[in-house]
Amino acid sequence: MSYLIVIEKTETGYSAYSPDIPGCVSTGKSREEVEKSMQEAIEFHLDGLREEGYEIPASHSYATKIEVPA
Repeated sequence: MSYLIVIEKTETGYSAYSPDIPGCVSTGKSREEVEKSMQEAIEFHLDGLREEGYEIPASHSYATKIEVPA
C-alpha cells in the first residue's frame, strides 16, 4: 500500500504528514531522513490500528502542480 506524504521545509529541517492518516507526522534534518522517518511512523501507526482492530485507512489523496502567471 502507498500513501501520499507532504514534506515541508522548516527552519530546522523538514516535517512531513500524510493527509490519509490524520495525526501521523514526522520530522528530520534532511529530506531523506524525514522520508525514512515518515515511512517508519506510518508502519508503526498502521500496526497499532491493526492491533486495536481498527480499519486501515485507504489512500485517497493525490498531489499535482499547476502553472500560474507570476
